[in-house]
Amino acid sequence: MDAMDMDTGMDGNVDGNRFSGLGRLAMGVAWAALLLGLWMWGRDTTEGTGGPAPTTGDVAAVGRPPAHPLPPAHAPLTSARPKRVVIEAAGVRAPIVASGLDRDGAVKPPPFSSPGAVGWYRAGPEPGSPGAALLVGHLDTKSKPAVFHDLRDLKRGERVRVARSDGTTAEFTVEDVEVVPEKHFDARRVYGSRSHDRAELRLITCGGKFNRSTRTYSANVVVSAYLTGTTGSPHSVSAGSRNAR
Repeated sequence: MDAMDMDTGMDGNVDGNRFSGLGRLAMGVAWAALLLGLWMWGRDTTEGTGGPAPTTGDVAAVGRPPAHPLPPAHAPLTSARPKRVVIEAAGVRAPIVASGLDRDGAVKPPPFSSPGAVGWYRAGPEPGSPGAALLVGHLDTKSKPAVFHDLRDLKRGERVRVARSDGTTAEFTVEDVEVVPEKHFDARRVYGSRSHDRAELRLITCGGKFNRSTRTYSANVVVSAYLTGTTGSPHSVSAGSRNAR
């Protein structure tokens, strides 16, 4: 059976054999740093200002064999809402839920009651559409790994598949994986498109070291991928359902 056809609940399909021991409060504080970055991204886009990109050595690159050839980019797809994401190499088969902004202007992550769900920032592009779409997920919970626990282990050239509401599946190829320290987090660099004519994807979770005194993580794991293929045939989708956000 195709991975995209597998039916799981809102908690998704996450290997629960590993125990992290990190509390819910820690996760909430760690998300605050990421969400602040998202808020700053929106402000930078509007005002046209942004800090300098991190210098060499500020960002740790992982999963990057430099000689690994990558496939050419596929043309962007028409608009369609994301439904599920499958990352075989990271053991991810998860539902996607739309995430909006809270009253403080920050992007809401998936609820802690659904640690296997992935959040899509619905104010940005849909996966497969032009621009850089954003998917966010928790690293772990108080008692078990969460959906993006193994995101850091992805390698350049591995695939990410996103099932969409029009019946197609957008296939992305991982370009690089970075661990970005909080103090060097440049929202424009992380969330901005690398090429104006590509459909890109950013997958983000917490990373780095956990500081038990401040109950925060020191970094974010950022996976950058781009559209390299598609499967399935678009079915008829009404304009109202396609454009609803």
